[in-house]
Amino acid sequence: MAHATLNRRALITGRVLSADRVIAPPGAEIASIIVQARPERLAELEAEITALPGCEIHGRDSRGKLVVVTEAPDAGSLGTLLNTIQSLPNVYSAALVFHAIETA
Repeated sequence: MAHATLNRRALITGRVLSADRVIAPPGAEIASIIVQARPERLAELEAEITALPGCEIHGRDSRGKLVVVTEAPDAGSLGTLLNTIQSLPNVYSAALVFHAIETA
């Protein structure tokens, strides 16, 4: 097996490239997302978000704010998840406020 190399593209995409294949790094992407939504629809929005894979509601404000903690296998999945939350009905905005790569 060829030795994996680290280069700019590998660092940006969160992957380590080798001569014969792309190897995803071990671990997961962990993030916190602040969601601003319609306060009167907060309960149903919470249910929609917790139904998404890897999502938990960590905090709630009656004025329409949710703190969502999520785990995804890679940065692309995390971005897709953020876009999915942003596109849910009754969501005004969703912003990534914390991101870390958890290694195995």
